[in-house]
Amino acid sequence: MRTANSQPVNSTLPVGDYLREWRQRRRMSQMDLALEAEISTRHLSFLETGRSQPSREMVLLLAEKLDMPLRERNIMLVSAGFAPVYSERALDDPALASMRQAVDLVLRGHDPYPALAVDRHWSLVSANDALVSLIGDVDPALMKPPVNVLRLSVHPAGLARRIVNFTEWRNHLVHRLHRQVDATGDAALAALIEELRSYPTPDAAASAPKTGHDYAGIVVPLQLMTDEGVLTLFSTITIFGTPVDVTLSELAIEAFFPADAHTANALRHLADKRQAAAAAAQ
Repeated sequence: MRTANSQPVNSTLPVGDYLREWRQRRRMSQMDLALEAEISTRHLSFLETGRSQPSREMVLLLAEKLDMPLRERNIMLVSAGFAPVYSERALDDPALASMRQAVDLVLRGHDPYPALAVDRHWSLVSANDALVSLIGDVDPALMKPPVNVLRLSVHPAGLARRIVNFTEWRNHLVHRLHRQVDATGDAALAALIEELRSYPTPDAAASAPKTGHDYAGIVVPLQLMTDEGVLTLFSTITIFGTPVDVTLSELAIEAFFPADAHTANALRHLADKRQAAAAAAQ
């Protein structure tokens, strides 16, 4: 079955099994979920064992109480015999034009600091010039769409050799992915964890000079070696607050900020160089 303007939605589990799987993923007992949904534990038990079939409204209620991603709510609806309710449009769909404009506005407005937008699998959707200028010389194969930014970050032919705190940064990315897998149950993200773990620590990164700042316990910085020296950045993640489209709900903006004065000055200097080069090219 398909949602409107979407890819096929498949469910291989009966709705009761699917419900129980997500309840356990959220580490909730039947009593916990029943209390949240204001139904009896007996009724919830019957739904999980297949002795009772949930209504469409009950499926949506339980999915909300379990804080399931919109994509998974569609799948549970299908497994219960109902049509999906959340659309899934391509990012270039005209209906998402204003949302894409908002993303581009945020990315451009963050300059001279780097920022990028990614989908649920960390594939690059868009990036500002500041981010592009920091990527530098990497294997062209890693830049073929879809560009996975986490793979680009820690792959030996990507940015790995320039990340001063490579082990710390990779551990941070893996921990972030674990949280996402716990929240979404996404098998592709679980596979990405194993891929990131498999990459060796580059010798250049291991021998790079360390900075004098300690951010432990506050943020995990990205310390990147550039022609301007070591830049130290921390990031924030922004998502849309009230999405009812699957694609939009899975879109995130990661914005990087300078963690010290040297990095802030270096990023402004790089921006000035880009502007000068653009003016000279005209």
